[in-house]
Parts: sequence; structure tokens; C-alpha cells
Amino acid sequence: MKKELFSNLQHQLTRHLGHKLSEGKSLLNQNINPLIDEKVGQGKTILITGASSGIGAAMATHFAKMGYNLAICARRTERLEALKADIEADNPEVKVEYRALDVSDYDAVFEVFAEFQNSFGNIDRVIVNAGVGEGRRVGTDRFHINRKTAEINFISALAQCEAAMKIFREQNYGHLVAISSMSALRGMPKHLTVYAASKAGLAHLAEGIRAEMLADNPPIKVTTLYPGYIRTEINEGAPKLPFEVDEQTGSKALVAAIESGVEEACVPALPWMFVGKAMKHLPLSMLTRLT
Repeated sequence: MKKELFSNLQHQLTRHLGHKLSEGKSLLNQNINPLIDEKVGQGKTILITGASSGIGAAMATHFAKMGYNLAICARRTERLEALKADIEADNPEVKVEYRALDVSDYDAVFEVFAEFQNSFGNIDRVIVNAGVGEGRRVGTDRFHINRKTAEINFISALAQCEAAMKIFREQNYGHLVAISSMSALRGMPKHLTVYAASKAGLAHLAEGIRAEMLADNPPIKVTTLYPGYIRTEINEGAPKLPFEVDEQTGSKALVAAIESGVEEACVPALPWMFVGKAMKHLPLSMLTRLT
């Protein structure tokens, strides 16, 4: 039933917005798809949280190919060590450092970010990527699971934003990137309720920081990305979903959007920019059937 609903939505979008899809593809290629294989990152450093696997690790690999130095952190240091070795083998000119970091340890977030700043001198971009996707229906005696999801995806993300902005204010420049989710565009039912709410909170947090930066007008950029379905090792055994892309495709689209400096973007842009618009107007009854 869910797949049929998504297929129908895809059909309707294609039928009614076909010309806009073509225009969107042209716009995407022109403005949100820079040449990410060029060495545009030489002499610059990107800090990525949650970089031990999934889109975090994949983005790190893409950014290394562009010449960026990398400050990567996550809980699983053996994964980070292997990622560092792979990146340096393919990109010997790139400096990679890693730190163990559990983002639920808020003091550690500030300490690790400061250590990276001291080591690299400056941090040009911070990607707030660490998060969890687990959730349960509200009121089913699973508060501890939902609380952890809310804390990691919002409070821990707040700590990362605070630590990043502290560095950027000292430098008077930088680029903060918040990885939200397409589910943040609406209140979602069932197991997605708390996850969607936490990601919506992150999106609004980033927007508020962006608004302040526009008012103060320092050279600090803020980007919020809303990824659609991306296949990673976390959902490896789950059934394939409509519009789903593989990890490499998804992470490359994220990197392209980040490099463009766009304020907000659904990723990959096609079809998610149009799905996102449709989601904002769907009745709640249909959202329930889609989850």
C-alpha cells in the first residue's frame, strides 16, 4: 500500500510538473552541482561528526578528493582509523585527523571541536551529521528510546552548533551545515513522530542561526539539508523505498549542495524538491498511510 501511494505520488508529480522537473534539472546542474572533483578545498578544513559510516564517511571521502583536510569524529574509532587510512592512501596531500566522540557527552563536543581547531589552526566548515533514526510510537512505554532520539538529534546537535559557532565567531568566518531530514517538513505519525520532530527542531535551529548571521552580516554561512531516502548500512536489510538512492549517489548530492552554498535544499533535489512541496499540503490521513 505504501509503495503504491508513493508510486502514485511520483506519477502525479511527473504528469503535472513534468516541465518543472526539466527546469529543475537544468537549475540543479547550473547552481547546485559544482565540479566536486576539482581541488577547490586545498588549504581548507572540514569537521564532520558521525563520520565513521554512512553518509558521514562517504561525504568525507568525496571532500578529500576535492583537497579538503578533514577533522572526523564518531564513537567507533576503529572505523575512523580505517577511513583515515583509506583517504590518505588515495589523497596523500590531505591531512586527516580523528577523535573519539559521543555527541551525547556535551562537554566532549566542545573539547573535541577545540582540539581540532588547535590542530588545524582554523575550521572552515562544520557538518552536523551525527544522529540516530530509532523511534517508537508515543505512549507505548518506550519513552527512553524516544528521549534518546530527541536528545541526540536536537540537544546534541545544539551542542555541535554551539561549538561550531564559537569557532566561527572567533575566526569571523565559517560554514555551518545541518543535516536534517525530509521527514522534518511535517509532523509524522507512528515511529517517525519523535525523529521528525527532532529533525524539525534542528532545521529551525539552523534557520535561526542563519537569520542572526544575515542581520549581523559576518561572513558565516548556514546551510540546512533535507535528505530523502538514502541506502546505507543502517537500513541495508530493509525493503527498497521509492525514490531511494545508493550511498554514493546520495552523499555526492549532499556534497554538491554543500559546495553550492545554498541556504536550504532537499537532497537529491530531484524528485525531493517537488515531493517536499507536496508533503506540505498532504492531509494528515495520507501521511499516516505513508509511514
